[in-house]
Amino acid sequence: LVQLLESGGGSVEAGGSLTLSCEVSGIRIINRCMAWFRQVPGKERDGVEGILSAPPYSSYYADFVKGRFAASRRNYAYILYLYMNGLQPEDTATSYCAASPASDCSPLVASSYTSWGQGPHVTVSS
Repeated sequence: LVQLLESGGGSVEAGGSLTLSCEVSGIRIINRCMAWFRQVPGKERDGVEGILSAPPYSSYYADFVKGRFAASRRNYAYILYLYMNGLQPEDTATSYCAASPASDCSPLVASSYTSWGQGPHVTVSS
């Protein structure tokens, strides 16, 4: 059974920070793309950051988070992190971590991923 167990969501004021964690079980992540997405009601699921499956594990960021968010992966610990700084009200969303089924992916495209976390909510107040 593949499980992606997320933690770290919550509520902060504008300008604050949160860190999301995603612990993966049931699959090895070392040869898979890993990513964070977010979604607000009524809108598409947007890619936030995707990390490729092979060294140097390059990251691809959505324009709306560049310079504020950073993701990292610890392959042998089966953990993915998203460090979110400078949060703004428009960052309020449900967040999802994701794993691709194979080593190839379009890092910020949701259809590249088949395993998903449960979606902790991030709320940023002004």
